Amino acid sequence: MHGIVGRYATIDASRRDLPPSKLLLLLLVLMNGAAPIALYIFVPALPVLASDFSSDISVAQMTVSLYMVGLACSQLIMGPLSDRFGRRPVLLGGLALMVAASIGCIFAQTLPQLIALRFLQALGGASGMVISRAIIRDLYSRDRVGGMLSLVIAVMMIAQMLSPLAGGVIETAFGWRAIFYAVTAGAIIVAAAITLALPETSRRSGAPAAQRGGFRNDLRSLFGSHAFIGYVLCQVLASAIIFIFAGGGPYVVVTQMGRSSAEYGAWFASSGFAYLMGNLFCVKFSPRHSLDRLIWFGLSLQIAGAALNLVWGVLGWNQVPSWLFGTHMIIMFGNAAVMANAAAGAISIRPQAAGTASGLMGFTQFGFGSLCSQAGAWLGGHFATPLPLNIAIFGTALACASAMIFLVPRRNLIATEEMIEQAEEETLV
Repeated sequence: MHGIVGRYATIDASRRDLPPSKLLLLLLVLMNGAAPIALYIFVPALPVLASDFSSDISVAQMTVSLYMVGLACSQLIMGPLSDRFGRRPVLLGGLALMVAASIGCIFAQTLPQLIALRFLQALGGASGMVISRAIIRDLYSRDRVGGMLSLVIAVMMIAQMLSPLAGGVIETAFGWRAIFYAVTAGAIIVAAAITLALPETSRRSGAPAAQRGGFRNDLRSLFGSHAFIGYVLCQVLASAIIFIFAGGGPYVVVTQMGRSSAEYGAWFASSGFAYLMGNLFCVKFSPRHSLDRLIWFGLSLQIAGAALNLVWGVLGWNQVPSWLFGTHMIIMFGNAAVMANAAAGAISIRPQAAGTASGLMGFTQFGFGSLCSQAGAWLGGHFATPLPLNIAIFGTALACASAMIFLVPRRNLIATEEMIEQAEEETLV
């Protein structure tokens, strides 16, 4: 496969940064999309679930909210484990847990059982999210990672946007338990494909124990780097914009504007389309521009779109969805460039600890994102106009830029990374 020869944990440095094979791209998309698709495919079944178990919809919603908690916790665990034991065994172990939990969901007899099993399902499935980023960092140099992440996200988003529709069709035809039959089958297929076709990519897992370092050393090195903190804050704050709008958007469009939930869903799809286009933009331009330049380009669009949204709010123009979502599409296009390239920068600070860096970033993103989603819902549900929501998004966009301005010393960053990789190659190869 791409850039990997000989025994596991040996990467031919001269073959890095080659265009990905179709098989490699498919594997990365499958492992990265397993957990998100399992999340969104079940959402349409929540009203039926509450009815079947004679429970309140807010309790049924915990099958989603605790799933998000599982996604966050998993990344904090699976990332460091993949640095210590290798990408393959941790990934396969996580998928095995996802398969077992999905089978348990099929036969769950009570809602608390289902909620607990959904948490375990997320705990196992999220291993693919964190480890896919680490694998990309194993195979690509710093300025190519952002483009590869964007490519994987762009392909995955197509399936992710279709998953609620698929879940609704399955539930209508066969009942909500049938959704977990589909998720179980999908997880088994992903695990089988990885077992047969994905070699070990970590350059660290095959090294003697004395050369691998440890989790504490990795944490000390990462948190001691202003660049790592800056990139993580930039990525997390960029994702917070998505969570804020997703939390408050339904209240703004349905309650304040008096539109139907179906119309909100159609308008929300425009944001997903803009995010998809932003990722495709990064795929095209990442080979020619540094990731820092692409981040600044994305930040400029984020701030411009948020500022326009704020102006429309002050003038009272964004009381219809077209004004609100038109400027939000600008934000989401720039958001794609910021998130992918900031993530690439974060996992490139210490290449031999890419799994740990990816896990810390993912945990922070989902943990902070859940709070932002709640805040967005409160802002959307307690005011008569979208203006407070616009102010929150604009402030978050500025904070995202501040993270890059004050915390990322870009001088000598590339040189530092080159020295790290050179020392790593001399030690492990």
